[in-house]
Amino acid sequence: MWWNKNRQKRPFVSAVLPAAGSSTRMGAETNKLLMELDGVPILARTLLAFERCEMVDEIVIACREGDIISYARLCEAFGISKVSQIVRGGDSRSESVLCGVKACAAHADFVAIHDAARPLLQQKDLEQVIQDAEEYGAACLVVPMKDSVKRIEGGLIAGDVERASLAAAQTPQVFERKKIQQALELVQSRGIAPTDDCAAAEVYGIRVFATQGDYANIKVTTPEDLVVAEAFLREAKE
Repeated sequence: MWWNKNRQKRPFVSAVLPAAGSSTRMGAETNKLLMELDGVPILARTLLAFERCEMVDEIVIACREGDIISYARLCEAFGISKVSQIVRGGDSRSESVLCGVKACAAHADFVAIHDAARPLLQQKDLEQVIQDAEEYGAACLVVPMKDSVKRIEGGLIAGDVERASLAAAQTPQVFERKKIQQALELVQSRGIAPTDDCAAAEVYGIRVFATQGDYANIKVTTPEDLVVAEAFLREAKE
């Protein structure tokens, strides 16, 4: 159970959105987070998911210094009031996440780290992954692998990888704030470049619960992803 009226208080949850990417794979000079999906910028859609979630208390954006003003204006335009800080990110995703985590409220209990370029996060999935993190200490949205996965050696297929035990990690990835900050600081001190925040947590010894996600929660990285995201939006309207 996440919270009920008999408890003194519910956990304070901060959302951290790393948004310092260069958008090079999108193949356009325009910042992909400001590109529109059905008339709404990608970043605005992402922020609104957290703005509307009663379990989230604040939002911190970590971005390139040159984007701070435009993101602040976007928040104002779309009535996003939970953004407490927009801070300068780092040279890598994990560095940006750490910048964001450090900027969270000192009394935050949990941090929900979410790719700014995942604009189709559903409320039920956001709520569930936060609930699971509160119960298990950490949680991450995942979806089962659809494709067959092969092991490659010397350019040749060397065998299959058992698909039943594999899942594709999504975000949000939710952790106790103090622990994930220590985990991110640890991997940076060791020169490790984690593929995501769960990888940093694993180095620190944090076990992460796998929360069932949704295939529509894609990360918009390429022009093809934009087409897929638009298709998911059309389907949701029908």
